[in-house]
Amino acid sequence: MTAGVLWTTVLLASLACFALKLAGHLVPEHLLADERVQRTSGLVTVALLASLVVVQTVGDGQAVVLDARVPAIGVAAAALALRAPFVVVVVLAAASAAGLRALGWG
Repeated sequence: MTAGVLWTTVLLASLACFALKLAGHLVPEHLLADERVQRTSGLVTVALLASLVVVQTVGDGQAVVLDARVPAIGVAAAALALRAPFVVVVVLAAASAAGLRALGWG
């Protein structure tokens, strides 16, 4: 890929993002106030975040990798279920992943 094609792609993607954001500001407020729209937007946010977590946890390009990140996500989920503060959740997950890696698992 040449530099010209790369920059053209970056500029077109930037313009597309800007147009999408602008379209969001131009939508009439009464359409956004609908209960179904608000419920759906909340669910889409959660689904997107969950998919990003899964991809970053078990994805490695074209392969699925099960290493210390998987149990760390389990520890984080358990801490969240016990209503631990977010900082504690992050520290527990990081510590469990670090401990498993120190023991030689992934």
